[in-house]
Amino acid sequence: MERRTFVSGALAGGVIAGIAGLIAGKRNQETQTRESAQRNGTPPVVVQDRFEWKMVTSWPKNFPGGGTTAQYIADLIESMSGGRLKIKLYGAGELVPAFEVFDAVREGTAECGHSASYYWVAKHKSFPFFCSVPGGLTVAEHNAWLQYGGGQELWDEAYGEFGLKAFAAGNTGVQMGGWFRKPIHSLQDFKGIKMRIPGLAAEVINRMGATAVNMPGGEIMPSLESGVIDAAEWVGPWNDLTFGFHKVAKNYYGPGFHEGSTCNEFMMNRGAWDKLPQDLKDIVYAACITCNNHAPAEYFARNAESLPILVNKHRVEVRNYPQDIISQMYKISREVLEETAQEDSLTNRVYSNWSKFQQLSMNYQPLSNYGFIKDRSKAYN
Repeated sequence: MERRTFVSGALAGGVIAGIAGLIAGKRNQETQTRESAQRNGTPPVVVQDRFEWKMVTSWPKNFPGGGTTAQYIADLIESMSGGRLKIKLYGAGELVPAFEVFDAVREGTAECGHSASYYWVAKHKSFPFFCSVPGGLTVAEHNAWLQYGGGQELWDEAYGEFGLKAFAAGNTGVQMGGWFRKPIHSLQDFKGIKMRIPGLAAEVINRMGATAVNMPGGEIMPSLESGVIDAAEWVGPWNDLTFGFHKVAKNYYGPGFHEGSTCNEFMMNRGAWDKLPQDLKDIVYAACITCNNHAPAEYFARNAESLPILVNKHRVEVRNYPQDIISQMYKISREVLEETAQEDSLTNRVYSNWSKFQQLSMNYQPLSNYGFIKDRSKAYN
């Protein structure tokens, strides 16, 4: 991955500026300490705490997107902290399996992790809302909800019950619907198939007559090849091309109903987080914001470049779901979300806050992104 250290948005800029001020202030303080020591004839003593953390991830090491974003975060934090906080990254399976990241960080096996909170839906039903839920939010909407709609405060509360702290740290954007061995022409075609799909979307697929299977990314290709599953969704053209799904399934459906955005998380053991001085906490937050802007931009660019390769070189059939299937997907999605909200009081509060923000955005979108894109498509296509 090209290491472009850019931060977009006033919030990110403000955080970086604040960090610069903190660092400058700390340096001024150190200079004054040295000058005072020299005047008094005593050697200067400047003590700065240093930390070494382990990061576990749910992605193969250096895998484009998830894996490289995790490494980017580690590199940024070490660079911005002047080496005071060093993070050693472990890919999925190197220290713990992909789906044991949550427990590893919670128990202190590693101080931090990079993953996706919908993997932990069995831990708490509110967790998928901080990543992605079917019929949910776009990247811009999700970031707006977290930063200005109360989402981060609810996330802090939910993860706080497990001794964790997390920030958004990457996003894939709208994901594709998936790869299918056979074309999907009707709801009947869904019945009986086994499909890899995570989070609350798995329940939607189950109610449509299929069987949802969750598995780490590294297991998808061999499962498709061996017939353990008949269909799978992963991310989008860039990552899917890398994994080679086109070699065993030629029917590629999109867009997906299940992940309008997929927010990756940088989670930390709360005890480890609390031990950091404030300037290092600010640096960690700024690094997460940087990656949360960098990742979706790269995904969008790489997906747009990779789709023609799949179509023109590998003869993949790109298809849209029939409208009756789309309608059913969104109908069931809403039912699943509303039922999930009744699981416990915290999930109910998360859903209530989230759904109000989604409606607020949907009311505005015809005059914003959605309206602009629709008008542009009519004019240019």
